[in-house]
Amino acid sequence: MKPINAMKNVPKVHMASPMLAGILYASIWLALGAILLSTMLRWGSMQETQLPLYSLIVHGCASLAGGFVSGRRSGMRGWYYGGMLGIAYGLLILLVSFLSTNTGISGRTFTMLIETLLCGAFGGMIGVNTKRS
Repeated sequence: MKPINAMKNVPKVHMASPMLAGILYASIWLALGAILLSTMLRWGSMQETQLPLYSLIVHGCASLAGGFVSGRRSGMRGWYYGGMLGIAYGLLILLVSFLSTNTGISGRTFTMLIETLLCGAFGGMIGVNTKRS
């Protein structure tokens, strides 16, 4: 009797929207970055005054990863899909920060929005060029 491979019967989940897939991956990278920053604050030598700089780095990396996935899934116009993902990600982070801590709009907000736009667009350009023909 032949062994049954149960994993062949599990349906695969595929997101049709490149933006939705990119936001999901950016959220995962954001969660990992937040955990890393938390552990560096708790057990490392990092000070709280350094947190804004490192959080911008985490947001840039998350937007880059999300733009990469978005550009790869779209198959064309990677800079466009990555840039739109960067804007959507930045606005989502702005909304969450406003609702959680009543943070207003400042120069740092615009810096984060520009950064996520550029990182997302760059990630999208890389991602669309890694798609196999």
